[in-house]
Amino acid sequence: MGNSQNISGLWSLSPTTRMLALCLCLLACSTGAIAASPNRQVLIRDITSVEGVRDNMLVGYGLVAGLNRTGDSQQTYFTVQTLANAMQRMGVLIAPGTVEVKNVAAVFITASLPPFARPGARLDVTVSSVGDAKSLVGGVLLMSALHGPDGQVYAEAQGPLVMGGYTVGNSTNGKEVNSTTVGVVSNGGIVERDTSVDLHNFKSVSLLLRNPDFTTAKEIADAVNENFHKSVASALDSTRVDVSVSDTGVSSVPDLISRVQNLALDVHTPAKIVVNERSGTIVLGGDVKLTPVSVIHGNLSIQVVTSYDVAAVPLNGAGNDEKGKARRDDRLQPVLVPQTNLSVNDGPAQTMRLDEGANVEELVSGLHAIGASARDVVAILQAIKAEGGLQAELEVQ
Repeated sequence: MGNSQNISGLWSLSPTTRMLALCLCLLACSTGAIAASPNRQVLIRDITSVEGVRDNMLVGYGLVAGLNRTGDSQQTYFTVQTLANAMQRMGVLIAPGTVEVKNVAAVFITASLPPFARPGARLDVTVSSVGDAKSLVGGVLLMSALHGPDGQVYAEAQGPLVMGGYTVGNSTNGKEVNSTTVGVVSNGGIVERDTSVDLHNFKSVSLLLRNPDFTTAKEIADAVNENFHKSVASALDSTRVDVSVSDTGVSSVPDLISRVQNLALDVHTPAKIVVNERSGTIVLGGDVKLTPVSVIHGNLSIQVVTSYDVAAVPLNGAGNDEKGKARRDDRLQPVLVPQTNLSVNDGPAQTMRLDEGANVEELVSGLHAIGASARDVVAILQAIKAEGGLQAELEVQ
């Protein structure tokens, strides 16, 4: 019976307040579950990466041909110049100033070169327009070189584009779905240079934590030492754990990395609240606790309403009578006169009290009781954090 009364009371609220209450209740339930089990078992591979084993960014410049008159205009001079250079390399000389081709577009090509990539390996490349092309649908990327940060060519890319959107109609009556100036060439890149890392030269394997934490770094080192039954790992700081290759007695570094990465340990979720003020989204992690705090929520609203009343205004114009003599026109005409009304509603302040050790569920119930909106919740959390009553990290996006 009590639950039915709560549900009926919830649906009696406004849609905005009802949605906020439902979201906060879900957050409270999830946080209560976290509080009951603050730790979770994860593999070391899921929370760390190996230093020196990473992707590398590649970028290139090229042309997309075969467009249906949706390419760059003649005003995009670098496209015409690139086309003239490409034609010259093929033995055809053209004057860039006289070229008008709408089936070609200049593009940037980006790709990610994975670790241990060997010559001949395939890559997915992303193609993005850099001119004023309307669409790249139906285009083919011409062979283009992809450069690394050092300026060396590490891959070549070519192939037909796969688009995630389309455009129909014209500029006055049309429809566009997703972007039509960015596409993907699946397996369109081929690695030309060996970038693999020689793991046999590693004297130690450094594990880098994705979320820095001293406790987690120490527990990773303890888990590795327990597995090898001796001290082979040490936590240098909150982000790095070093494992000595020679002390482990494992001859193969890949075998050592595999063995270490598949070890499981408990991870402590930090107490953190992430608030997106634009969307009103609140995400809570860890066992968020509150110290004794009182919240007073005011309810001040100012409303300005403009209405229009009909008033009679004399014409005060001149005219002629039947005999042609001038006479004054004293007739009245109706006009709309704006009337501005200002109303201020300063409702009584709502008060809530949180005792020592209160959790998010109690905070949610209290905010729901005083009718706080999404923006009010953000401001209240910031104020509680500034006062010192929120024992968690508050991040506002």
